[in-house]
Formats: sequence, structure tokens, C-alpha cells
Amino acid sequence: MKNKIIKILKEKNVQSLAGNMLTAGFGFLNFVILARTFDKEIFGEWVLYLTGAAFVEMFRFGITRTALIRFLAGAKDKEQKQLIGSNWLIGLVVSVFIAVVLYGLLLLFPQKIEDSGFILFFQWYPILAFLNLPFNNALTILQARQEFDKIFVVRFLNSGLFFLGLLVNFIWLNLGLLEVIWYHLIISLVVSLVTIVLNWDGSRYLFHATKEKNKTILNFGKYTTITLIGTNLLKSADTFIIALSPLGVTAVALYSIPLKLTELLQIPLRSFVATAFPKMSKASIEGNLKMVRYYFYSYSGSITLMFVPVTIITFFFSDFFVLLLGGEKYLGIDPVTGASASMIFKVFAIYGMLLPIDRLTGVGLDSINKPKKNFYKIIFMVVANIIGDLIAVFIFESLMAVAVVTIIFTLIGLIVGYYYLHKELDLKFRLIFIEGWKVYSNKIKEFIG
Repeated sequence: MKNKIIKILKEKNVQSLAGNMLTAGFGFLNFVILARTFDKEIFGEWVLYLTGAAFVEMFRFGITRTALIRFLAGAKDKEQKQLIGSNWLIGLVVSVFIAVVLYGLLLLFPQKIEDSGFILFFQWYPILAFLNLPFNNALTILQARQEFDKIFVVRFLNSGLFFLGLLVNFIWLNLGLLEVIWYHLIISLVVSLVTIVLNWDGSRYLFHATKEKNKTILNFGKYTTITLIGTNLLKSADTFIIALSPLGVTAVALYSIPLKLTELLQIPLRSFVATAFPKMSKASIEGNLKMVRYYFYSYSGSITLMFVPVTIITFFFSDFFVLLLGGEKYLGIDPVTGASASMIFKVFAIYGMLLPIDRLTGVGLDSINKPKKNFYKIIFMVVANIIGDLIAVFIFESLMAVAVVTIIFTLIGLIVGYYYLHKELDLKFRLIFIEGWKVYSNKIKEFIG
């Protein structure tokens, strides 16, 4: 029994899940502490800072991350060094470009940016972009090599140290939001230095970069960048549009409570995708489309089945989760927006059921070197999301309508993504659930002998 447990703990899926659960667990606790540390308006400013940062991070690492993971999967030692070096070079150039653009806009439109609520993002994100570059590169390289135990260490340091600081501030210091952001920057610097010292970030290969590898990464990345930006827009467009609408920053804080549910659902999803993508890419490079098909079936099916009980629990206990996340001030009907965080929570619970198949169709398309098709899929979703959000916010002035739009655009993405992947792999939809169930039944049989 002991050996079986050790074997399970050494599985890549389990290690990946553990790392993501750790990050999400600390992220959940950080969210809870900050929601209770600041009032709705200041907390809304923190949400806008993080949302802006996450959006730009998608652009910054979207250019290189997916491409590097895919090509490292089948690369020899010399080629790996060249790819990692090109990844670093492109990352540095993009970070400089972003810093210049953001500070330039801040100089040109200081008042408009302050009125929008994004002032902290424009002031401090350019610094964060350089401080977190090494450890983000380390996470990409370690994922490509499927060294999830090391990923666990990086995430533990980043999330754990930030949580510790927030807890100390909540109990004793009572510092403001600006000091919290400074601490956030310091933690990023510390974690990056650790990855540099341990040679996990690949910075020593910077001068191994070649024009050929730069071109290889950028050619693949031109689609995955827009795809990842689009993917992030599917989450952040709601926040951006709500912030700029008559509903204001207070509505951003309220909407962020149920929106946090989607991050909780992302824990197992990100974990399994992190292991699925290198496997599917390797099988594709080797010309084994049968295995690519199998990985799609088993991963999308098993995660969907996993989400069934989660959806039921979150739907019927939405008030409890709202209370847990934000406290009593977020329960009931909000007097400013007229919205109910609990009802929005129920909508996101339904949305969660659609996520696995939608996400795995995108992963499948990238793994078989069809990022252009995945790009088209995301475009359909982003357009539907933005149009739907604008109607929901400026015509109906309803946060609930914004949440319903989330279900609609995800369903569109699922249908379009499956259609594209089916044309390449000749899929059978029912096998998603058959193979997904087999994953659990085989594990149970293996565990009980």
C-alpha cells in the first residue's frame, strides 16, 4: 500500500495538481485577507492592478511560453540551449517595450488613467515585469521538462511569502495598498533570485540565442500570443468593462467575489493541462495522432467528470462561498449595483462544466501545430464576450447579465474548438466520457490491486 501511495505521489499529474493547488490555496487566502483588509473601493483598485498585470503577462509570455514548451519537448541539448536563450532575449525585449508604452501613456494621460482606477497598474507593473521575468521563465522551462517538483518549490516561495506578509499586515501592521504592492514587488525579486542561483531560469543561455530560434518561437508565438491574450480577455474583459461603466469600481469588487470561483475551478484544469500539452506535443511531433486523440479524450473527459460534484456543491452552497471569500458585506443584494454575488456564483458554477472540453480543444490544436485554428476559436469567443458585456453593462446595467454572457461565449468556444480539432483528428464526442471514466476506473483497480 505504501509503495502504491508513493507511486501515485510521483505521478506528473499529481505533482502538477499539488503545485497548482498550493498556488490557488494561497491565492484564495490572499484574496480573503485583502477583501477584509480594505473597503470595497480600495479592494477594487487591487483587483484592477492584478487584472491589468495578468492581461499584460499573457501578452509578454504568450509570445514564447507555448512555443518553448512545444519545441523543447523534442529538442536535443544544443537546440534546447538555443531555444531557452531566444526565449530570454525575446522576453527582455518585450518587457522593455511594455515598460516604455505604459510609462509613456502615464505621462500623456495621467488624469484619465487615475480616473479609470488603473493608476497603480501603470505605475508599478513595468517594474514587476522585470522582477518576475526570471522565475516566470523558470516555470516555463520546468513545465517543458515536466519537473513539477521544482515548479512546486517556486510557487510555494512566491505565494507563501506573499501570504505571510499579508497576514502580518492584517493582524499587526495595517499598512495601505501601496505598501502591499511594494511587498509584492520584493517577493517577485526574491523568488527570481532563487531561480537564478539554482540555474532553473535559463538566463545563462541568453547568449546562445540564434536568429533561427528567434524566428521559430516568434512564428509559432504570433498566434499563441493573440490566443493567450484572447483567453485572458475572456476573464478580464468583464472587469475592464465594468470598471469603465456607470457601475464603477465598487461593482468590480463585488463581481470579483464570484469570479474567484473560476480561479478555483482552474486549479485541476491548469494542473492537467500542464501535463497534457507536452505529452500531446511529443506524440504529434512523432506522428502518433492516435495517442494525441487518446490524450484529448482521457484528459477532457476525466476533468469534466471531476467537475460534476464541484458544480453541484458550489451551486447549492453559493451563499457559504460568498461569505467565505468576501465576508458578510458581500451577502444579499448590493445597494449600489443591485446585484447578488450569490446568484452570479451559481451562474459561474454552470460555466465550470463547460471549461474542460473547451480548454482541451485549444490545447489539442496547439499540440498538433495548428495554433492558427486555436486563434480563430479564441477570436469568436472574445468578440461574443465583448459584445455581450457591452450590452449587459451599458444597456441592461446588470452584473448578472455579464455572468450569463460567460456561459454563452464558452459554449461558442467549445463548439468551434471541437469542430476544428475534429477535422484534424476525426473525433467521436461520446469517447470523451468513456475514456474519461476509464481513467478513474483504472486508477481504482490499480490502487486496490
